[in-house]
Amino acid sequence: MSTAEIKNINKKVRVIFMGTPEFALPSLSALIKNGDYWEIVGVFTQPDKPVGRKQILTAPPVKTLAEANGLPVYQPDKIKNQELLIKSLAPDLIVVVAYGKIIPPAILDIPAHGCINVHASLLPKYRGAACLNAPILNGDEETGVTIMQMEAGLDTGPILRQAKIKLTGQENLSDVHDRLSKLGGEILSETLQDFLTGKITPQKQDETAASYISTLKKGDGRIAWSDSAQKIERMVRAYNPWPGTFAYYQNKIIKIIAVDSKILAGTDKKIGQIFQHEGKLAIQCGQDSLLILKLQIEGKTAINAIDFLHGNPGFIDQILS
Repeated sequence: MSTAEIKNINKKVRVIFMGTPEFALPSLSALIKNGDYWEIVGVFTQPDKPVGRKQILTAPPVKTLAEANGLPVYQPDKIKNQELLIKSLAPDLIVVVAYGKIIPPAILDIPAHGCINVHASLLPKYRGAACLNAPILNGDEETGVTIMQMEAGLDTGPILRQAKIKLTGQENLSDVHDRLSKLGGEILSETLQDFLTGKITPQKQDETAASYISTLKKGDGRIAWSDSAQKIERMVRAYNPWPGTFAYYQNKIIKIIAVDSKILAGTDKKIGQIFQHEGKLAIQCGQDSLLILKLQIEGKTAINAIDFLHGNPGFIDQILS
């Protein structure tokens, strides 16, 4: 397909977009803004879900953006049952960004130019759903996004383009999410154009360098104080805001919302024991210690650790499990 064909209003590339959360919004926005190239014939997103304590039925962010731009929205419970519908939309290309469902081969094979995915890691490193958390957990100096062709394997398809960001060791999950979400949107439209006009030769992934990251569960946020302070500090940042990090105190959940990135030398305290360090709240880990900046005890509101300490002096010398 030539550039002239893409730009011809009668030869617009028919695109189906599949995505659900906020991460996908810059990518969908990029396709909407480049309307000379694309005709978005359908937006597939997950069903509305109850949110919050009042369980208010809430539309996913992608649905809200799509409807605001007059795009047709589909919210099937199961994507594998939508083969006939997708065929009827006659897509030339399907773009998938954090849709949240595995796309079956029967659908991957429908569009003439295949399915393209925006993945939030530098593949083949960190295949899988928790790719945003992994570089923080592992103390990586960089991460990025990969735009790739999709195939039956999980994040195994040929790479079209990658873009990187540097990590300082201070970022939490929200920081990395926002930067990579924006970066994916910035490079998506040009990458698709270059791919369709033959300017990109897809590159196979190096299977010897591949790693997989399992989907996170709420229980994965349980802190093991026997781990090193460095490992726990990274965990707190990597799991903030979800699934969050927590421990137990007197059979109540205590959420550790933020800790200082400065690692303290070890003490003679027991593992998990709370103590004061220069007037601040600290805890002994398996190796070295951490300063706690913000926490929340079950049934209470989140509070600055120093304010908590002033109101709960008896907390000193207690042990979290």
